[in-house]
Amino acid sequence: MNSVIPDRCLPLFAALLTALASSASAVSIEEALALPKQWDKKVLNENVAPHWLPDGQSFWYQRQTADGKAEFVLIQAGTAQRKTAATREALDLPPPPSRRSSKEGVWTTGFSPKDTLPIKVTFVNQWQTDLELVWLDSHGLRISKGTLKKGGRVTKDTTKDARWWFFDAETKKSVSLMVMNEDGEEIFIDGKPSTAASVRAKGLSPDKQWVVSFKGNRASLLHQKTRQKVEIECDLPAKAALMGTVSWSPDSQSFMVPGVVDVERRKLTIVESLPKDSVQPKLKVVDYFKAGDALPKAVPVLFRMSDKKAIVMDDKLFPNPYATKSDLSVRWAPDGSEFYFDYNQRGHQLFRVIAVDARTGKARAVVEETSQTFIDYAYKTSQNWLHQTGELLWMSERSGWAHLWLYDVKTGKVKQQVTSGQWVVRKVLRMDEKNRQVWFMASGLKAGEDPCQRHLCRVNLDGAGFTQLTQGDGDHRVLFSPNTTWFIDTCSRADAAPISELRSSKDGSLVRVLEKADTSALLATGWQMPERFVAKGRDGKTDIHGVIFKPSHLDPTKKYPVIESVYAGPPRASSPKTFSLFSKQRQLAELGFIVVQADGMGTNYRGKVFHDVCWKNFKDSGFPDRIAWIKAAAQTRPWMDLSRMGIAGGSAGGGNAMRALLDYNDFYHAAFADSGAHDNRMNMIWWNESFMGWPVDESYVRSSNVADAAKLKGHLFLTTGELDTNVDPASTMQVVGALQKAGKTFEFMPIVGGGHCAALEAGSQYGLRMRMDFFVRRLLHGQN
Repeated sequence: MNSVIPDRCLPLFAALLTALASSASAVSIEEALALPKQWDKKVLNENVAPHWLPDGQSFWYQRQTADGKAEFVLIQAGTAQRKTAATREALDLPPPPSRRSSKEGVWTTGFSPKDTLPIKVTFVNQWQTDLELVWLDSHGLRISKGTLKKGGRVTKDTTKDARWWFFDAETKKSVSLMVMNEDGEEIFIDGKPSTAASVRAKGLSPDKQWVVSFKGNRASLLHQKTRQKVEIECDLPAKAALMGTVSWSPDSQSFMVPGVVDVERRKLTIVESLPKDSVQPKLKVVDYFKAGDALPKAVPVLFRMSDKKAIVMDDKLFPNPYATKSDLSVRWAPDGSEFYFDYNQRGHQLFRVIAVDARTGKARAVVEETSQTFIDYAYKTSQNWLHQTGELLWMSERSGWAHLWLYDVKTGKVKQQVTSGQWVVRKVLRMDEKNRQVWFMASGLKAGEDPCQRHLCRVNLDGAGFTQLTQGDGDHRVLFSPNTTWFIDTCSRADAAPISELRSSKDGSLVRVLEKADTSALLATGWQMPERFVAKGRDGKTDIHGVIFKPSHLDPTKKYPVIESVYAGPPRASSPKTFSLFSKQRQLAELGFIVVQADGMGTNYRGKVFHDVCWKNFKDSGFPDRIAWIKAAAQTRPWMDLSRMGIAGGSAGGGNAMRALLDYNDFYHAAFADSGAHDNRMNMIWWNESFMGWPVDESYVRSSNVADAAKLKGHLFLTTGELDTNVDPASTMQVVGALQKAGKTFEFMPIVGGGHCAALEAGSQYGLRMRMDFFVRRLLHGQN
């Protein structure tokens, strides 16, 4: 009997055949979840972590061999000689460095910087109980890394300068916090930081004669030998009190304590539904400033030892500071004649570096920076002080590009624009005051390269002698030798494994190749490099850079749905510039998707005009640029099926993903939004006021997914971790409520016990499965 397919079913039948054909060789969801284990530890020698020896001419490092063992490598930099051995003793190398928390613990929390060298560190528990190991991430958030038994030891992957916090597992109280120094070191957690370190943190003068304490408007001085007590009162503004950090002048003749008008902190209240140690839920409350909240205001109070008097500073130059801490960070001139502090005016359109005379308390502006949009204070206000010559090297975007300017500290006048051009300075690495030179990382230097790829450069402080010290189309990470005669350059791209080389700091010339990362075992699993692609953005002129991930089983005669991985947050650029496993992108690709990722206008590191697109305009998120880029890619890649277009992101990317189905639902058809920053009024203050401005105005509403929820078209999956302290989980719940009110159909699954972006974290198998299942159903199988 012949079967006849009704005409009305033909389109659906054709779509089903296309989906089945394109996924014929694809892996299952369970197989995709298992792929990262196949790829793990399959790349050898991605990094070189050098240990320079006291002679300053040689260093050693560990490398991995193909048989899974490690060997030691000794390099003589001057002669380029290389020796290897199976043990450190065979090369007469010193034992691993070790440090103790009781001696080198720190008292301030802080955060772990990004983009530093990956290293391994061994922790040894010599405390009286088990310890909880906590890593502080780049935002200062606490990430638990497990429990270390009493007497136990464990080796952890971390990065140089990362901060780790150790808590007593029984009392939950802090034992110590330490900053990681170098690869291979052993950290003995044997107690709290020393009393001497505690006293220094609490106000011991440099000459060790006086200790300062304070309460209300009164500072108390206690002489360490005679036990003489001196009390000094100051006339503070109404509701102000002395609090924060004591900052002594180097000559012990003056000190500064902030006088602060404090405010009540907003509380972020979240419920832990399933605690590990309780049947009943637990309430967790954390301080959490949101856009528009009242902030503390600190005024420097100068105390002079000569006459035991206090001077409360006039705030004329700093009337409305942006600050979330009840403190004030200052730096002193080496001779103690004055101190300096930053004034970042709320709204981020005025930034001053202010100097205060230690004798009179009079203030003046050393630098004043203004902007009609925003000053990127977190990344582009670096300061390098040249105290011997009374100069300050300052970074500014006043020319439209991030460059270096040399100031006369006494006059507040610009002496020299040190760098210039349509490229950006990313970071100052070192200063040579004697030879008046500066080494820095820069990007956008060469046409044809990704403008976010970093290179090492050097220039004289008079603007002459500019030299680019690294070459090659890739992103460069640089480590100087202690005497700065040499540097190790590790270069990679999203589509090129790292190569580490020893080079001369004088001219960048190659001394020798140290390591070429071995990816043979990884490639043998079927893993593939992404493809880089460049196309014009919305204006038809600006190059947009990104990458394309294809299935290893790609059949160019077939069609594959496309998923965009998105994070269009203005603080950075997110499309990959360096080599990585890209596990989350590759997992989706192996399911039978094309995965794309690019940076549109509004993201960082490409000049002020490019970046300013985000100002008071988060809803734009570079969509017009990325859509043009994706369409251009599909024109020469017929296997990209844009009729089945998805998008996925977390945090700011979660907000971006939902926005795609509000404003661009003629292009996007399915969106997965994890821990979304859906409304800038609901998220952390620094991130949102930095680019949306202050006071909170109608632009916040215009960019709100909650306000625009009724515009939703397409398939939306929302998720958030119930314990998220980065983006308030209520941000997602408010979207859920708005969608329900608008009568919209969508999917929502909170992750119990999950934190920020729990559905996108490698350890969250359930969250990753949800995402895969959603796109398989909605795009591969065409489920409506």
